Amino acid sequence: MELKDNLELIMDYYELTMANGMLESNIGNEVVYFDMFFRKVPDDGGFAIMAGIKQLIDYLNNLSFSDEDIEYLRSKNVFSENFLDYLKNFKFCCDVWAVPEGTPVFPEEPIITVKGPIIQAQLIETMLLLTINHQTLIATKANRVVRAANGRSVSEFGSRRAQGYAAALYGARAAYIGGCGSTACTRAEIEFGIPAVGTMAHSWVQMFDSELDAFRAYAIRYPKNCTLLVDTYNTIKSGLPNAIKVFKEEILPRGYRPYGIRIDSGDATYLSKKARQILDGEGFEDCKIIISNSLDEYKIRDMLSYGAKIDSFGVGERLITSYTSPILGGVYKLCAIEKEGNIIPKIKISDNITKINNPGFKNVWRIEDKETGKYVADIITFFDEKIDESKPYMIFDPQSTWKKKTLTNFKAKCIRKKIFENGKLCYNSPDVHEIQKYCKEQVSKLWDEVKRFENPHKYYVDLSERLWEEKQKLLSQREF
Repeated sequence: MELKDNLELIMDYYELTMANGMLESNIGNEVVYFDMFFRKVPDDGGFAIMAGIKQLIDYLNNLSFSDEDIEYLRSKNVFSENFLDYLKNFKFCCDVWAVPEGTPVFPEEPIITVKGPIIQAQLIETMLLLTINHQTLIATKANRVVRAANGRSVSEFGSRRAQGYAAALYGARAAYIGGCGSTACTRAEIEFGIPAVGTMAHSWVQMFDSELDAFRAYAIRYPKNCTLLVDTYNTIKSGLPNAIKVFKEEILPRGYRPYGIRIDSGDATYLSKKARQILDGEGFEDCKIIISNSLDEYKIRDMLSYGAKIDSFGVGERLITSYTSPILGGVYKLCAIEKEGNIIPKIKISDNITKINNPGFKNVWRIEDKETGKYVADIITFFDEKIDESKPYMIFDPQSTWKKKTLTNFKAKCIRKKIFENGKLCYNSPDVHEIQKYCKEQVSKLWDEVKRFENPHKYYVDLSERLWEEKQKLLSQREF
């Protein structure tokens, strides 16, 4: 799906006032570098999952301003005709680098860099941030949920609780990247090929004279993959006995096996154990038990730790909204400017030390231990720096510089890709199935300690010595 419907003015108004001022001040074509990065992982986790690049590409490929947009802006009596003419003839011409979707990413890393005229780099800020912040947030939450399920399937059930229809659709995409196997959002299958699944609601059961009649009617119409919702009245005393009766009378005679039962309320741990015992006793050992009802990674982990007999989870509102940590605070900061072909690093200084950015045009290198196959650190360098794998390489904590470690027997790879050059797309986005597979492979290369839900090991994200020294020099030039 291409993003193209009236998205050009989904931007903070000050982007436009600044752009107008830049053009009128004759600095609009100055070449600059902006980084997108985030400072904190949602849920205090060990890492986030990059997502949203395909939709950012669609936006940048289609960015233009209509006659209606121009007339609206003219009506504000703020913008010059010179600026309105610029927008009317707008042509995106920036270079863009980004970390591929599905990659684990960490705080302070430049996950996207934009190089180009300041007027253009500034105008795209809002859509860049909202696109990447949202999908990265949901992919990260989904990956936590899927890891908690420990090999059991997870379906994304959140459309009705998503914060808007776009969040439902693109949240389903992000959840799939994070590891969910299917979605309740039908449109997501049309747009992205994500399997859409679903059976019945309690209203189906309530519409019939009896629960047994409701189950029988459903089984007759859908015998091949029959899943019955058994908690409308009483799961153990009513729903399960009626489901078993229908399985025997309607499913087996048609040559099929029942697919499953779904429980949407009550004590899922107890009910799943009891249901498993009863189903097995009736010869339905292959009948799956599916649980839904306000689930998240913490609930899933706790249920399984107490021996719940669950085969599959439907996870809705707490996934699609990242309920326990609903914000990825990605920011977009100027980090360098070009003067006469020279790149001049820039830094933002704040009383809050966490808001001081890393200056310059940069790369991100991921270090893999050759012996274990695990990732051990990321190193942020200037763009023209290389890491020599044939020599030992010392890393150090940028804040606590006495904390040092010498790396040997390692592989180093740059994890960012160029996606636009002079405004032209130069990157082929993988389909969402490839991205999901890649994500799973990449997460498997992280140490288990980094993947803990509580108090995860802090993954090393270090600066090269040259970059660290440049940052200290810029800091020392400022008075506080």
